[in-house]
Amino acid sequence: MKKILGISCFYHDSAACLVVNGKIFAAVQEERFTREKHTADFPLNSIKYCLEESGLTIDELDAIVFYDKPLLKFERLLETYYAFAPKGLFSFLKAIPVWLKEKMFLKKQLLEGLKTVGEYDKKKVKFLFPEHHLSHAASTFFTSPFQEAAILTIDGVGEWCTASIAFGKENKIIFEKELNFPHSVGLLYSAFTYYLGFTVNSGEYKLMGLAPYGDPTSDQTDSFVKTIKQKLVDIKADGSVWLDQKYFNYATGLRMAKDDEWLKLFGFARREDENDLQQHHCNLALAIQIVTEEIVIKMAIEAKRITGANAICLAGGVALNCVANGKLIKEKIFENVYITPASGDAGGALGAALVGYYMFYNQERLLTEKTDTIEGSYLGPSFSDKEIESMIRKTKAVYEKPDSFENVAKFTAQKIADGKVIGWFQDRMEFGPRALGNRSILGDARNPEMQKKLNLKIKYREGFRPFAPSVLAEEASDYFDLEVDSPYMLLVAPVKKSRRKNLPENYLKLPLWDRLYTERSDIQSVTHLDFSARVQCVHKETNPKYHLLISEFKKITDYGLIVNTSFNVRGEPIVCNPYDAYRCFMSTDMDVLVIGNYIFEKENQMDYLNKEKWMVKFKTD
Repeated sequence: MKKILGISCFYHDSAACLVVNGKIFAAVQEERFTREKHTADFPLNSIKYCLEESGLTIDELDAIVFYDKPLLKFERLLETYYAFAPKGLFSFLKAIPVWLKEKMFLKKQLLEGLKTVGEYDKKKVKFLFPEHHLSHAASTFFTSPFQEAAILTIDGVGEWCTASIAFGKENKIIFEKELNFPHSVGLLYSAFTYYLGFTVNSGEYKLMGLAPYGDPTSDQTDSFVKTIKQKLVDIKADGSVWLDQKYFNYATGLRMAKDDEWLKLFGFARREDENDLQQHHCNLALAIQIVTEEIVIKMAIEAKRITGANAICLAGGVALNCVANGKLIKEKIFENVYITPASGDAGGALGAALVGYYMFYNQERLLTEKTDTIEGSYLGPSFSDKEIESMIRKTKAVYEKPDSFENVAKFTAQKIADGKVIGWFQDRMEFGPRALGNRSILGDARNPEMQKKLNLKIKYREGFRPFAPSVLAEEASDYFDLEVDSPYMLLVAPVKKSRRKNLPENYLKLPLWDRLYTERSDIQSVTHLDFSARVQCVHKETNPKYHLLISEFKKITDYGLIVNTSFNVRGEPIVCNPYDAYRCFMSTDMDVLVIGNYIFEKENQMDYLNKEKWMVKFKTD
């Protein structure tokens, strides 16, 4: 029996994962414990949780696997600065001391970090360092239901690699083709994230959400697409890209793009964070989304050509672009598509552990009848009634506790139907960026005011941001044109035409906010401006409690879907423990909080009008 700990840290989205005898025992992001979103810190708390969940000590681990090769990354840094010299001197002088002090001596840092976890015998610790994109590839192929598959990984950059095509068979992964730095789809998309006023490495999903506000019939959108393809990126037939570094600053500078050059290209200056969004911002967001989709499709076609596989697995930060994923499904290049829910760097910890287990120790891969081995992504901490009651005493919270979970589900479903907003906290926390029904804020998708209420009064975030539906898996086709399963909220699909409402003739010319609040369907709060929705199919087998809740809602309303967004406010990581949940509940206009079988109604709480007492200032993301 092999026991492997995977670690991702020191860049962003630190995490740890424990694999025991091929089973993913636990996986969690460090941000959930420290409450610092996208933290790069050594995942002390995550490792402690993994070990406590399994009852293992550090000495009992067969290997500890770090998710990339730091010396290769350092080589890339040096070679890049040398190639661009004398440009980038300031950036070089800033970066090198950090590398020399910390990252060049990574093994020493890891050993020191492990000391904070607990006592161990240094001689027994075995470290492994797979390459970054191998960790990504392993995180998706080894959790997939496929005996063999093409593997496509796309992100910003690992060591040198920015995208790869590989072939996975049984317990092996063989790389067939790579795209190398500075040419990168992920960095191209992040440059537009930066230019449109969002935070790089966290705001890319906002850029994706903004794209449908662009006007696809506009000459300006068409012009932006042409400019991107003629000036910024040369897209080859195989999906590989060449980025003209005249327009970018990420290789040697401290910013993603050269603002003056982009002003000449697009005719407007970089948007400052929080400045009003204008139509040209939306059109540019749509343009880069269109270009990204073209690249992903071409890469997938090339992966098919090289491997001849019937299935494909995706990972890397760009695999979280669920609009591109939806287009890939629609193209039917592959019979089957699997995307791991933790496609970003946090998932590198999972992939690293699986590389250690299957490839280093050559363990046999046994496939089961299940769709995948990631347990619905519910791999984080859960909390007992005793721990919930400890929080209640600490906060002096007022609660009711029905005699069965069935009654909890009925009560909650009725509250959702009544237009209330629910904080929903159950069992093990999700691994990855999506809340999938265990750490979620819920509402009624039929309510045309729900999107506005959730964005402005609950999440305290930009009003343009869309929300996702959680739908009973067996009824997804009643609402969406979706031919495949979407359990991890990683696919965008069109809302069925039968549910859509007629739009005014001048719809695309209306101001942004007028378009947003124009009724588009009978499930308005999960229908984006282009009639799309980011779908989560809920299965009774993987989440019986969430499935029961939505089933009870259907009994009341005849609708088998609800709004689901992550349980947090802007800039805050998803809540982890009962206290996080109660504090978030009290600092917003949420109406009801449900933790396990415990129900907290806002108006029954002491001092419930004093939201400021519970607010925590998080960095904006």
